Amino acid sequence: MKIKKAVIPAAGLGTRVLPASKAMPKEMLPIVDKPAIQYIVEEAVASGIEDILIITSRGKTTVEDHFDRNPELEQKLLSSGKQDVYEQMVRISSLANIEYIRQKETKGLGHAVYCAKTFVGDEPFAVLYGDDVIYGGKPACRELCDAYEQYGLGIAGVQEVPLDAIGKYCSLKVDPLSPRLFKIFDMIEKPAPEEVMSPYAILGRCVLPAKIFSILEQTPPGAGGEIQLTDAMRRLALEETMIGVEYEGTRYDMGNKLGILQAIVEVGLQHAEVGGAFREYLRALSPKL
Repeated sequence: MKIKKAVIPAAGLGTRVLPASKAMPKEMLPIVDKPAIQYIVEEAVASGIEDILIITSRGKTTVEDHFDRNPELEQKLLSSGKQDVYEQMVRISSLANIEYIRQKETKGLGHAVYCAKTFVGDEPFAVLYGDDVIYGGKPACRELCDAYEQYGLGIAGVQEVPLDAIGKYCSLKVDPLSPRLFKIFDMIEKPAPEEVMSPYAILGRCVLPAKIFSILEQTPPGAGGEIQLTDAMRRLALEETMIGVEYEGTRYDMGNKLGILQAIVEVGLQHAEVGGAFREYLRALSPKL
């Protein structure tokens, strides 16, 4: 079954990147000349997604504004002869059918995804975490959608994480199926060292069947006192297994100061307009480091 719907949870407060996120949603922090969430929406569209629901919270109306038309700006660009930029701005508003809903209480990622129940209906759907930009290679969401179409099981985007850092994420019990493809039998959110099952964690993307909503309804608060999506996916994995896809692209954690800097540098080096000059700047700077 083709995946046509995607949910982007973007309701978090961004406390790890304060004060930048005090008045600007972290999803709107720029990577060179585009906000992080635009990269995520563009990935979804490149993966065949047609309908997108962005889960927001109070103070994030700039996310909606970014994907809306701005007639005054568009007219100014046209009157200034900036046709190319005008077309870029119009394209942003026509990327996909985008809807919004507010998560009125920050009860965790599982609760945020549950807010999408009416939007999703009984279809499988993709989840693209609003903190995570994945850049380069085949669109990560497309890799997961392809796996869902092949196996008909819940799919998780996975990456290997250093063991000294995996306690910040989740840990998966996996068996390899083929290069970059795994069966997932179990998982644990934010494991203690003795609870680590493998160095593989779910990072940034998943494709889930609609039955995840009935599981979320019965999922009690977990780590941090929040309803964890990982806990619901664990039940899914225990009942029918899931598939892990080690996606090709590089993940940047936009809720982390170092992740933001890494994204700006690495994407900037490949930018068609400024990449060459930026590379020369870094070369000149490197002897001073």
